[in-house]
Amino acid sequence: MEAHTILGGKVRLYKRPRSKAWQCSAYYDGKEWRVSSRQEQLDQATKFAEDWYLELRGKIRSGDIKAEKTFADAAQTFIKEYTAITAGERNARYVENHAGRLRNYLLPFFGKKGLSEVTPGLVQEYRIERLTPNKDGKVPARSTLNQEIVVLRQVMKTAQRYGWLQHLPDFSAPYKTSQKITHRAWFSPEDYKKLYTATRKNAQEAQGKKWQWAAEQMHDYVLFMANTGLRPDEANNLQYRDVSIEKEDGQTILVIEVRGKRGVGYCKSTPGAVHPFQRMKKRNKPQNTDLLFPAYHRKGFNRVLEDEGLKFDREGNRRTAYSLRHTYICLRLLEGADIYQIAKNCRTSVEMIEKHYAAHIKTSLDASAINVRRKRT
Repeated sequence: MEAHTILGGKVRLYKRPRSKAWQCSAYYDGKEWRVSSRQEQLDQATKFAEDWYLELRGKIRSGDIKAEKTFADAAQTFIKEYTAITAGERNARYVENHAGRLRNYLLPFFGKKGLSEVTPGLVQEYRIERLTPNKDGKVPARSTLNQEIVVLRQVMKTAQRYGWLQHLPDFSAPYKTSQKITHRAWFSPEDYKKLYTATRKNAQEAQGKKWQWAAEQMHDYVLFMANTGLRPDEANNLQYRDVSIEKEDGQTILVIEVRGKRGVGYCKSTPGAVHPFQRMKKRNKPQNTDLLFPAYHRKGFNRVLEDEGLKFDREGNRRTAYSLRHTYICLRLLEGADIYQIAKNCRTSVEMIEKHYAAHIKTSLDASAINVRRKRT
């Protein structure tokens, strides 16, 4: 293989077999760098190689080029891995949200940094920047920022797996105190009645209009979710073959095979979910593999909440479709259901229910046990 060296041996010019163009290579800052000159004449390739080497040194010294892998490199590998490995196990929108957090927030801040430069101090600078009000005076919710830090940690773990990083930095927030346990936003019995009355009226007023199907589907969605306790992503993955109508203890209920973030599980609904399901079957005439809810109802649902003044609860917590799951759990607790059975049916833990739901349900307190009085001896 024909080869030459220039600049005192710092740069090597060579031709590969069956290639007319000269290639350039140089070892600098602990790494081998290569580029094609795309020149067939040696004198022109030499000039190109000299300029390339001097420009390369300048960019490395100024930090424009990293000799190590950058955060952007690790992020690209993470998204490629995460999309392939979680296919069929994670909702596609959840995966896309991770990519959106990287694209919109993490990459603009960390993208050009070498992996060794992502230190706890830099992570704290990112938190400060995100929590600084923008020109509209808005800052992200704490949960939003926590989700971004989760993605950041996953990218750095990807780098560690490939040997690009020896140790993970500390991602914990300094000065963090124990947080108050807040309840999840839900619909009280009065608010829930107000909600489904509004969605039913909306469906009736849409008769004969082009949005009739969407309005009727949304009304059935509200009733179905509040009587099954499914997570929104679980409901979005649900097919008609996953739901069967059965009789148990003298009641007609739905038995649902659930696929979601906790894998495959089962759910038994209240009787209130049967009629919405039957209406959807009659309306849609589905195949077994068709989705129960092929369309998202976020905009219509939020519009009803805003029109009825239900978007926020009395503590200022924002209500979403997830609040229908919280409503199911709270209503079951109010009716005296066993907390362990609720946890099993909702594919969660007793600890989570006690922490976020039972703490603000007054019927979870036993007055006879609290007000017991013992006789004095």
